[in-house]
Formats: sequence, C-alpha cells, structure tokens
Amino acid sequence: MRNNQIFGYLSGLGAAAIWGGMYVVSKVILEVIPPFSLLTTRLVLGFLVLITIVLLSKKRVRTYADIRTYFLVGLVGYGISLGFQFLGTKLSSASNGSLVTSSTPALVLPFAYFLLREKITPLKMAAIVVASLGVIAIIDLRTIDFSSNLFLGNLCLIGAAITWAGYSVLVRKYTQSNDIVFATAIMLLGGLPISIPIGFWEYQTIGYGIIDFPVILGILFLGIISTALAMFLWNFAFTKISASQASLTFFAQPLVGTFLGWFFLGETITPLILIGGALICVGIYLSSISS
Repeated sequence: MRNNQIFGYLSGLGAAAIWGGMYVVSKVILEVIPPFSLLTTRLVLGFLVLITIVLLSKKRVRTYADIRTYFLVGLVGYGISLGFQFLGTKLSSASNGSLVTSSTPALVLPFAYFLLREKITPLKMAAIVVASLGVIAIIDLRTIDFSSNLFLGNLCLIGAAITWAGYSVLVRKYTQSNDIVFATAIMLLGGLPISIPIGFWEYQTIGYGIIDFPVILGILFLGIISTALAMFLWNFAFTKISASQASLTFFAQPLVGTFLGWFFLGETITPLILIGGALICVGIYLSSISS
C-alpha cells in the first residue's frame, strides 16, 4: 500500500474515531445549548481555526469559482445533511439513527460511480457487506424500532445518509488538486445559511442553559477537534483514496463509540459487539486491497 493510501485510511479512521467519541461530550452540551445553535458555534469555530491556518501558511487565495463550489458542497454536507441528522435524531430513536447513518458507505458507491466513474467491483461490495454486518451486530437489531410514529424521523435520517454520501463524493470530485484546508474552511461556512436561522429560532423559543467553564471546554472540543480537525481529516481521506475506500472508515465510528461507552460510562461489551468489531476490521481490510 502506498504512503498516500496509508495516510488516507489513517485520516478517515481518525475522523471516524473523533466522531465516535464526540457523543459523550455532545450529550452534555446539548443539555445547555440546543442542537442548531451548537452546530452554528461548531461551524464558526471550525472555520476560524482552519482559515487562520490558511492565512498563516500564506498560500494563494482561490478563485471565486472555487469558493462558490466549496460553499455549495458545504451546504449539502453541513447544512442539509446535518440538518436532516438533527431532525431525524430528535424525531426517531438513537438506535434507528445509528443503523440508518451506518448505511452511508454503501450509498457512496452509486455516487462514486456516477460522479467519479469509480468501478463497483465484487471486492468493494464484499467489503461493504462485511463491514455493514459488523455495524448491525454492534447496534443489535433487537433495539431498532420502525413503528409508524417514527416514520418522519426515519425519513430524515435516510435523507441525512444520502446527502452525506453525496457530499463526501463531491469533496473528492472538487478538491483533489486544491488546498484541502482552505476548501474545508469554506465548506463549513456552507452550513451557516441553514444553521443560523434555526439556531436563532431556538434561542428565541428555547433559550440556553448555564454556560459555565466545563461547557465552554466542551464547545471548544466540538468546534476545534470534532469539527475543524475531524472534517479536515475526513475530506483529506477522500483526496488520497477512492471514495468507496474512504467511506469504509466511517464504520469505525460505532466501534469507537462503543468502546468509549464501556470505558467512560460502564456500558457492557457483549460477544456480539466483539464479533461486530472484527467484521468491521475485515471489511476495512478488504477495502484496502480492492483498489
């Protein structure tokens, strides 16, 4: 495996690991700040961190066409997709959300085929199937509820998975030869047209809780680590390896989340979870040799 591929896989796994661990922090912060208000804060903090790096590096400014493209791609990923995810999580259940969101790598395949002309090989399909079985084992289908009263929430979650898959492929299509730090910074701004008005409505109707020092630390973690760093790593992965390969690293998210739940919250790790983790690792390996 070439160095570029290794860096690509490590970047994708790093992003998934960060996202897998951010839910512990998010759960606490969301008790104080409503979701879209928190998303707006995350996007702004992430942008400020990345644009500072760009300015310090003194790289050339991209054209207006580049900026417009990055902004629109960000609108899909950080505006529409994350918006669907928040609504779906609120209206549906956490277990449903985990299952539907984990379908993202499979949804990347058709987008990668139509937008990038990446071939859908039997080995790529096998990698998706094996890793998906691993996720299903970790989630445990016995906890899934698809009753009619959750239908709208589940529909939003499906929309989130589809649009995130499309966003990820668009990142590879438009940023392979460009500065990924600058591109990611502008993409983060793309989520603001949706998050700002809804966040303002939340402030007017729900309000905020007490923002003390631990909450500020949590916000900084979510903005700098979970947004600026993780989004950069995810986008970087899609510039170094194929979209179908990079998407497989997403499966590390529930695996890391389960481990952290055991470590910090005392949640039980069952034999089914261990089997699921092994299947995810096998799926990622199959992806790595499918180029």
